[in-house]
Amino acid sequence: MFRSGVTFAISLCCLGSTASAQQWAEKMFSERNHDFGQVPRSAKVEFPFVLTNLYAADVHIAGVRASCGCTQPRIEKDTLKANEKGAIIAAFNTRTFSGQHGARVTVTIDKPQWAEVVLDVKGFIRTDLTVDPGQVSLGSVPVGQGVEKKIRVSHVGSNDWKITGVTSDSPFVTASTKEISRNGGQVAYELDVQLQDGAPVGYLKDQLQLTTNDNNAKQFPVMVEGLILSDLTVSPAALLLGNVQPGQKITKQIVVKGLKPFKIIDIHSDNPALTFQPSTDTKQVHLVPVTFEAGREAGKIAGKIEIITDLGDHKTAELNVIGQITEPLAGK
Repeated sequence: MFRSGVTFAISLCCLGSTASAQQWAEKMFSERNHDFGQVPRSAKVEFPFVLTNLYAADVHIAGVRASCGCTQPRIEKDTLKANEKGAIIAAFNTRTFSGQHGARVTVTIDKPQWAEVVLDVKGFIRTDLTVDPGQVSLGSVPVGQGVEKKIRVSHVGSNDWKITGVTSDSPFVTASTKEISRNGGQVAYELDVQLQDGAPVGYLKDQLQLTTNDNNAKQFPVMVEGLILSDLTVSPAALLLGNVQPGQKITKQIVVKGLKPFKIIDIHSDNPALTFQPSTDTKQVHLVPVTFEAGREAGKIAGKIEIITDLGDHKTAELNVIGQITEPLAGK
């Protein structure tokens, strides 16, 4: 603990003799101001204020608050180790509020020392423009598959209003619009969004920009979110054996799960002290006992387990093994 504090103090000095308690914390944020611009009523609108721990000591975010209910902040991750990134997510409340609004978001940090950082957001919530639902939710999609979702974009007040184009930040998301009604100053479009089949595994978050012929608000955003699922997963992500006595034998269990039933063809490891008892059945979830038999020498336990299945192209899953063979206690 003392060493961590000394390291932080040295790091803080490196910022310059004029650095204040506020400046060391502000320095972690890549930006501290954001303008949402003009956004539709009921749309989901968020912005991540990204921060990076530039110091050797852990940084802990104790809390976050906003000066106005028009913005709802949340902490993505409250503890950041050295060089680790996190974010304060500022969500604009477009359902309750309308018109021009802004807020000061105060981030309180209590470790390695106390500081507060102020983030400023603002934007204009339009009542003449709505999206229903408030975002494009792709849901959970198996890797290698595409999906299509549609939402409605409506405008009131001008019979001449038009959507003239739509662009995407992601190469895996494409979108198009189709006019579905125009009558009495009310215009409605269908926004058709397609997820391409090459999207990588993981959380997908994209922002479409829709362009209009409105000179007062040429563009407005629509968020797209989804989760691309791997066709084969293993948990835990790493097999932690903990502290093991010399000669001790322990058994742990790993779970191998597929999007459809499969058979485990083989399991092997580069650590010969690991043995396995996989089932030969075809099923969607496999519980695999893993046994480790410690040698007589103390030291670190390391290795990699590879699981080979009969899924397409003999799909494999891997996980690392971590542990420690410890010296026996005196008198044992």
